[in-house]
Amino acid sequence: MKRREFIAGLGGAAAWPVVARAQQSATPVIGFLSIGSPGPFAHTVAAFRRGLSETGYVEGQNITIEYRWVEGRNDRLPALVADLVSRRVAVIAVVGEIVISATKAANTSIPIVFMTGGDPLRNGVIASYREPGANVTGATWFSIDPMEKRIGLLQQLVPNASIVGQLLDLSFPDSIARMGSVEATARALGLHLVVFYTRTAADIDTAFTSLLQQGGRGLVVGPGGVHFSLREQIVASAARYAIPVLYPFREFVEDGGLFSYGNKLQDSYRWAGVYVGRILKGEKPAHLPVIESTTFELVINRKTAKLLGIDVPSSLLATADEVIE
Repeated sequence: MKRREFIAGLGGAAAWPVVARAQQSATPVIGFLSIGSPGPFAHTVAAFRRGLSETGYVEGQNITIEYRWVEGRNDRLPALVADLVSRRVAVIAVVGEIVISATKAANTSIPIVFMTGGDPLRNGVIASYREPGANVTGATWFSIDPMEKRIGLLQQLVPNASIVGQLLDLSFPDSIARMGSVEATARALGLHLVVFYTRTAADIDTAFTSLLQQGGRGLVVGPGGVHFSLREQIVASAARYAIPVLYPFREFVEDGGLFSYGNKLQDSYRWAGVYVGRILKGEKPAHLPVIESTTFELVINRKTAKLLGIDVPSSLLATADEVIE
């Protein structure tokens, strides 16, 4: 988070109208709506609850959370949004690009706190990062920013590769919009980039088998809720097909993946929890600056590298933020 935005967020807090506060129950109810599935997102939800606790709200004691999960079935999204809106929850916390858009379109009164790896300004979700406007604010970790760098990192690990794959989550349109630049980076490095689009678990195995058939020697997994939910399957497929894979977040590496480059998701989830608590205490989301996570980390799993027969270059090990032995 940028210091100036943090300071701005602490000051200038304004209360919701008394009438609006009076509509909230004695025990506030929060809606939590995510593009993913409960199991894979458990630790990030725990970070969200930590943020709530920092403002004095503890689930099961003085607050209730209604969880809703899209689980990759986007056709369920309108009904899930309508359900939370009809329950008149005090705040809706949302995860995922399409979830943010659907919730904002269906509701202009209930405060929305988002968690996203995309650009909410470019996507029309907010008016500005300092003054989001309307009933929306949240935290972003800009997971699309290092997409070009990930291609370079993969080449450092597999320098003899001429063909590599890129796995794109169709629920995350920001990464798709970035592909022109990513493909240009790959060409500049002398790589032929094969792009695979994923919606479901079945697409994962298809991508790996197709990449092997085309002579691919490495794969970059793009960000997105579907990939995050299916990370155990993706990591298992990488091991089964013996393909070096670079992931967008450390959680993949902690589950046995080779290496990752991206933001710390738990920081953004915690801040979103803090913002929900502050809104419950009377602050307006329109005046809470969007939290920007601009710190990236490189995590390497040397055990996985040894299983794949890969000798990790000393240059990568020297720049890694963490090496899992």
